[in-house]
Amino acid sequence: MSAEYATFGLAPAMRAGGVLANGAYQVHRDFVDFIVDGRPLLFQLSDLDAVSPLASDVPPSIFTAQVRSLLLEAEPPLTSGRYVIYGCPECADLACGAVTAVIERDGDDFVWRDFAWQTEEEADLKLNGYTGIGPFRFHGSEYRGALRSLLRESGAEPSARRRVLLIGARVAVLARLAAALRAIGIGADIAQDAAGVPPEELRAYGAVAFGRAVAEADRAAVRLAFDRAGVQVAYVDGLAPIIPLLVAQIEHALDRSPAEQRRLTRLVAAGGQAGIEITSTCRVELTAYRLDRLYRPHTYRFFDGILPAGRHRIGLDPKAVKGESFIVARTSGTVLVEPMAR
Repeated sequence: MSAEYATFGLAPAMRAGGVLANGAYQVHRDFVDFIVDGRPLLFQLSDLDAVSPLASDVPPSIFTAQVRSLLLEAEPPLTSGRYVIYGCPECADLACGAVTAVIERDGDDFVWRDFAWQTEEEADLKLNGYTGIGPFRFHGSEYRGALRSLLRESGAEPSARRRVLLIGARVAVLARLAAALRAIGIGADIAQDAAGVPPEELRAYGAVAFGRAVAEADRAAVRLAFDRAGVQVAYVDGLAPIIPLLVAQIEHALDRSPAEQRRLTRLVAAGGQAGIEITSTCRVELTAYRLDRLYRPHTYRFFDGILPAGRHRIGLDPKAVKGESFIVARTSGTVLVEPMAR
């Protein structure tokens, strides 16, 4: 069987959740992505909002079964020797569509071939095959080593601390923020400080978000509590009491994917323009949030479209950035937030 050798690896990835400009919720998913020849395989599929079967929020027994399936230690889940490579991040139902491929052994090598978009029991390669992707031949030792490394720890799931500690003075804002985070699959707790919290409880958090009114001395005390517990977390300084904006900040803080393997790598907001840099063709959504003189929030979605890799500058209506304003840039896997500089 002819196919050039490709390198195989795994890396943590994220499907960014959030409160979207239209008010809808998008669920947060942590998963392990496939790295082929140094780049996420998902990036070769252009604008695809999907996750691999190796998601952190599935039960350990199912996660283990998914890994062993990719190792061909179990029967293929689909006909014709096909396996799900990426599926719907909301429900994982084949009816929503999935990227599938044939996985087979050739001697000691593993081969992934005949990639297709599949919504029914049988894949139609003529209508829905991915031309130009694969086949990929992986050295058996490298392939097995990467996947089996996921099974070394008890529980067999990638580490993901999807819980946030919210600290601030405005309880009503924190309660709305906690509700929004829980709606997209991120746990949230509200507290005035971290004094007296046992280290094992602090280890459950992946991020701490501070309200703007929290004094620096109180922030330092929280950081000291986590340091003493030996817990490394991301700290978020809330930009404004705007729930979608705060959710976006927290999503960015929880992103554990390697920086060099993200689609959205740069956001600059200045002079009524947003400058972004992306590493592969994908859908980009740009939203402006601002507070008026009465501290009421306003939302403006000023761009939503497919962009090629590279740097782009996109202007917006001056009305959208009057006063204190902020820009959120979003792809399916990355969220960046910046205040608008004057």
